[in-house]
Amino acid sequence: MASPPTLPISTSQSDAAAAPISTPAFRSFLSNLSANIRHSLSQRRPWYELLDRTSFARPDSLSEAASRIRKNFSYFRINYISLIAVSLALSLLSHPFSLLVLLALLAAWLFLYLFRPSDQPLVIGGRTFSPREILGILVVSTVVVVFLTSVGSLLISALLVGLAVVCTHGAFRVPEDLFLDDSEPANAGFLSFLGGAASAAAAAAPAVSSRV
Repeated sequence: MASPPTLPISTSQSDAAAAPISTPAFRSFLSNLSANIRHSLSQRRPWYELLDRTSFARPDSLSEAASRIRKNFSYFRINYISLIAVSLALSLLSHPFSLLVLLALLAAWLFLYLFRPSDQPLVIGGRTFSPREILGILVVSTVVVVFLTSVGSLLISALLVGLAVVCTHGAFRVPEDLFLDDSEPANAGFLSFLGGAASAAAAAAPAVSSRV
């Protein structure tokens, strides 16, 4: 007796979402990201130095203010970027809908394109989406969310507030008592995790390039 024909089975959405999380590239990305952020935060300057009231004085000119900002940023780089990050976080937390939209957009990029195995097709509602279609949808969605909704204005406003606080502090903080270690690399800091994250994401580069 002949066996019944085998029915094609498409990958369910739950399997498609879980697969990228288990990929070595994604696990390495998260591990490097977490380790580099912890390392960068451990290098921040003591906050009491940032708030030492005896070190504040009004600059005599714009050139002196600009010079103070450059010197203070070199010394308080981690603290300043942390303040900007706090400004962004508070703005997003005060607008939960915008936060959820950004998290959904980030998850879509990570799980549907960057870390999705190239040999695993995306099937939604019985329709298979090609890598080019996925990329196009993600790009259009990002443009719409960032530039055509209140999310973009919220991010820009929070970033400007953080920059204003940093520039004001840098202009009024007298940097004569600060000593920057010359052996410290100029590009070290809170954003140094991008290098480690990029190397982790490089493992997924062949799969990504093969989709385009």
